[in-house]
Amino acid sequence: MSAASRGLISRLRLLSLTPKATAATTTTVSPIRFITLFRSFGTEPLIDESEERSRVIEAKPGVMTPNSRRTGLIAVKCGMSALWDKWGARVPITVLWVDDNIVSQVKTPEKEGITALQIGCGQKKEKHLSRPEVGHFRAQGVPMKRKLREFPVTEDGLLPLGTSLGVRHFVPGQYVDVTGITRGKGFQGGMKRHGFRGLPASHGQSLSHRSIGSTGPRAGKVFKGKKMPGRMGGKQRTVKNVWVYKIEPARNLIWVRGQVPGAEGNFVFIKDAVYKKPDVLALPFPTYFAPEDENVTNLEPLVADLGDTDPFMAAD
Repeated sequence: MSAASRGLISRLRLLSLTPKATAATTTTVSPIRFITLFRSFGTEPLIDESEERSRVIEAKPGVMTPNSRRTGLIAVKCGMSALWDKWGARVPITVLWVDDNIVSQVKTPEKEGITALQIGCGQKKEKHLSRPEVGHFRAQGVPMKRKLREFPVTEDGLLPLGTSLGVRHFVPGQYVDVTGITRGKGFQGGMKRHGFRGLPASHGQSLSHRSIGSTGPRAGKVFKGKKMPGRMGGKQRTVKNVWVYKIEPARNLIWVRGQVPGAEGNFVFIKDAVYKKPDVLALPFPTYFAPEDENVTNLEPLVADLGDTDPFMAAD
């Protein structure tokens, strides 16, 4: 006997055991309720699969609106350096390498209930991946990737599966938010972890110069959230409003001003800034589509516009 038949019989038996109607109350089962009980255990699908719309996503440029949301990129932190701009000002630089980013999965409201793009970065051999990971890449029909990250987007920001993403997804001069895992410092004291000043270094202290001092009132306990020694670093942090100074399409490098979280070789995730929003007319939407005859190796680096006014002579 199938599971549907057993379920139907159990429901009918439950109805038959209902107390008989008395003079005061009358218990009846409406035909609509009976049909609902029967269909809940039927073998026919309640939703016709042919009615589901098949979404077709095309790789073509679009028009970005203030409410549009683009995908981000996955990059590898190469390290920090410094350079001098055309006015002679020293600019601290972090170099980020965008290593072969592609769209590894497209999530739509019809199937997953959300609108997002899963981006894959780098390359990895099949023997170094787990079986669920290998099955995921094979089901999507994309190459094996080293790192995956999901970026929420709007409906007009979706891209076809397998679309390649490069550094020209961003524009020099715009602001981005960079997320990464900070350097792990291990177990540290209060002075290094929270910036405490410590205790006096001369009179009145015996081997407790770097102590944190009192841990609170005499309540028989230490209140939650008290700043004390403990594990420092190794947490996900986001640096906001990072300025993109230069882009090198030939080497897939992004030069940003200032520091970003993480050690050299760590993955970082770059997306458009939330607070200092870039100009929607200057950004390629939903991403940059290179012409067929474009030779990436011959492209010159793109540097942000620094203006025509010397900042050192502006005060004069």
